[in-house]
Amino acid sequence: MPKPPLLSVPELERSSVVANNTMNRERGLAGVNSYARELGLDPLAWLGDRAAPSWLDLCSGEGRALREAASALSTDAVLTGVDLVGPLVPRPAPATLEEIVASVSSWTPARTYDLITCVHGLHYVGDQLGLLSRAASWLAEHGLLIAHFDPDSVRWADGSPAGRSAVTALRTAGYEYRPRHHRLTLRGGRAVRLPFHYIGADPDAGPNFTGQPAVSSYYEPC
Repeated sequence: MPKPPLLSVPELERSSVVANNTMNRERGLAGVNSYARELGLDPLAWLGDRAAPSWLDLCSGEGRALREAASALSTDAVLTGVDLVGPLVPRPAPATLEEIVASVSSWTPARTYDLITCVHGLHYVGDQLGLLSRAASWLAEHGLLIAHFDPDSVRWADGSPAGRSAVTALRTAGYEYRPRHHRLTLRGGRAVRLPFHYIGADPDAGPNFTGQPAVSSYYEPC
């Protein structure tokens, strides 16, 4: 399979596939179109057991789920949403919620979190394995990370599939992968180094398992 022209991170984020206005725009905490359904876990119930709960949502869109959680959790909760586009109509955020417009490929938090989520956001990230490695260190000691991951989107430099190798490396690092739901989970913060060197991304890879256009990420072994 020939390798297509690959884009750098800034080029990728300017592409129409990545800079979209639909990701997590209407998705709330519970119900048909919800975080609970997509993640197989109710974030509010999971966080409710903690004295000072903290939640980082990567590729958070409008942040509707975070806002619903802010109204239900204690005032010492810490909720953070990071999105390349951010809310389309800015409005005052609850005191416990910080909405950050930034690239998840370069942004780094100043603290750790009990819960880190990325609902279908990795499909639009160039170095998705790099983000997963970095996010592992953002977890609290007993924290939980859940993200949707499509192994078919990971390619070697020559265009051949690298998804199986990626899943093996992730599992070796402590991640669990459930292919039926395309979910990755990691329990407990740690340092992770995956044996992949990112070289660029293809935003014209076509639809993935969601039926929506997505990005393919290209790597060399290291």
